[in-house]
Amino acid sequence: MTSPALDTFVPGSGMAGTGSSACPGALGTCDPLGLLDLFGDGFVRDPYPWLDVLRSESPVHYDAATGLWLVSRYDDVRRVLLDPALFHPDNALRAVTPLPFAVLRILARAGFTLPPALANNGTPSHRGLRRVVTRFFNAEGVAAAVPMIQRIAEELLDMARSEIDATGRCELFTSFAQVLPCRVLMELLGIQGVAPTTLIRWSDASLELFWGRPALERQLELAELVGEFHQWLTDTVRGGTAPPSSFIGALARHRLPDGEPLDVETAVAACFFVFIAGQSTTGQLIATVLRRGLAESGVWQRLARQAGLAEAWVEEVLRREPPVTTWRRSAACSTELGGVSLPEGAQLLLMLLGSGSDPGVFPDPERMRPHRTNVRHHLAFGAGRHRCPGASLARTEAAVALRAAAGRLPGMWLEEGGAETPMLDLLSFRAPLRLTALR
Repeated sequence: MTSPALDTFVPGSGMAGTGSSACPGALGTCDPLGLLDLFGDGFVRDPYPWLDVLRSESPVHYDAATGLWLVSRYDDVRRVLLDPALFHPDNALRAVTPLPFAVLRILARAGFTLPPALANNGTPSHRGLRRVVTRFFNAEGVAAAVPMIQRIAEELLDMARSEIDATGRCELFTSFAQVLPCRVLMELLGIQGVAPTTLIRWSDASLELFWGRPALERQLELAELVGEFHQWLTDTVRGGTAPPSSFIGALARHRLPDGEPLDVETAVAACFFVFIAGQSTTGQLIATVLRRGLAESGVWQRLARQAGLAEAWVEEVLRREPPVTTWRRSAACSTELGGVSLPEGAQLLLMLLGSGSDPGVFPDPERMRPHRTNVRHHLAFGAGRHRCPGASLARTEAAVALRAAAGRLPGMWLEEGGAETPMLDLLSFRAPLRLTALR
């Protein structure tokens, strides 16, 4: 197995049991960064106090538990993203938790490999592959897709409304936020013969296996699902039945810089990344946007009727609470960043979530101000040559979903009390896993 995604580093044990009781602001009584656990309950539920301390006390901070250098200030994160020659993307898709032999064997049996294609590609082939993707997700194409997005959103919301009328409640995460982007992507890319629930399960399993901290038994379960996903993608790419106008058809026609056709493995890797980004992360954005819209006093009632508010609200959520919270880079040579000397090969974790709350760039970052003059300066989609090619589609889907939900489900509020909302606790992804709306 030579795939970059299977090259792993070994995280330490962290601080078990710190949970939400560890106070990162208690500088007088403890070393807060000594208690930092990127997978811990305290950080997952409320990362902002930790990020504030990182920015002010140690903006380029070595985290011994993961072996990563945490970069939290806006200017430093942006500098890294805009300098791919010095900060390589090769480690972007590497597994966070070591994959033992039994897991590798399952993936090998499925022929799993992720050669450089998009997010993890620093080679000359990246530009052409990215161009193939952007043709399907450019502004003109996304604008043309709005009626289709609206149709699917209304269909799903009609079912949610029926459930609410019958029971007084509806779980919008699984019935709406997750399903909408999956069905949109399937129509845009011409995907048939597979259920949306299956694609969602495969995509989510991939995120958990490569960006989570699952136990061995769970890793084995996830590897089976990821293997199925990869095998389905491989069969679909090799089948030769995709319409020439489809995404897979465009990959089949694509030529590499040396004039050779794109190999199947790289085409599958490109599909793997596009499917996950187009489904899971967009669904996570929609869930967060809906949750913040329902929770903020007076906002839900105005979203359906105030022109531009849904789009502005999505942008502010992207700044403050993006679904992709971190991304990785590696230093090509020894260098200095934020006044800290980094050795060659240093593994960097860019805290996108923290950069959007940098008070030096966004005043009063904790306040939701949907009409900030500089809100589009956030780094939720990255920057530079690896900026997310699906940014326009994600923004549009989230705004359509928010406006449609507020219009079709007026007078709703979030369920309160009981257990706290479970949150996705992966290294680079964060979103609510439950979104129960009540009437």
